[in-house]
Amino acid sequence: MSETPLKVLAVAGSMNRNSVTRVVINHVARQLTATGCSMDIVDFEKEPLALFNPDTAYDAPAFSGLKTRVEQADVILLGTPDYHGSISSAMKNFLDHFWREFAGKLFVTIVASHEKGLTVTDQLRTVARQCYAWTLPYGVSFQDNQDVKAGEIVSDSFKSRLEMMTRDLRIYGQLLANQRRADLHGTEPGFLARHRESP
Repeated sequence: MSETPLKVLAVAGSMNRNSVTRVVINHVARQLTATGCSMDIVDFEKEPLALFNPDTAYDAPAFSGLKTRVEQADVILLGTPDYHGSISSAMKNFLDHFWREFAGKLFVTIVASHEKGLTVTDQLRTVARQCYAWTLPYGVSFQDNQDVKAGEIVSDSFKSRLEMMTRDLRIYGQLLANQRRADLHGTEPGFLARHRESP
C-alpha cells in the first residue's frame, strides 16, 4: 500500500498584491506538487483573515474552514516579509489563531529580507517551540531584486537553497508525520499524549 501523500499547508504572509513572498511560495508549491505532495496555499491577499480577537475569532465565518485546513496539514510552510526585523502582521495574525493544531508538526520558514531575516526566522522558531512544533535546523531567506525579479526567481544559488529545503521538508516532514500519527494512536507517554482523543 502506498504511503499517504504528505500534506503541506503553505502560508503566504504578505498582503502585497505583487508580493515576492508569494512568488517564492508558489514556486515551492509547484516543486512539492511535482514530487507527490498535497499542497494547500493560504493567501491573505485573496482570503483575508480578521484580526485575532479571542472573544470572537472562533465564531468568525472563515475560521472553521481554515482550522480544518491547518488540522489536516502535516507540514506548515511559512513565508513572510521581514518588516522592521519582525514577521508580518498577517503572519502573526494567522499564528495567533492556532496552537494545538501545530503540535508535533514541522514548521518550514522562508523570509524575504535585505538583512538575512535572522530575527524573523528566530521568531517563527519561537512560535513553533511554544506550540510544541518542530522546525528545520535552518531557514531560507532571499532578497527582492536580487533573487527575485519581475515575478521570477533569477538566482541559481537561491534556487539551489530552495531545492535543498524542499527535499528536507519532504523527508523530515514525512518522518515526523508518521511518528505524530503513531503517537496520537499509541499508548506510550510523550508530549503528544495530551492530544489523543479520549476513548
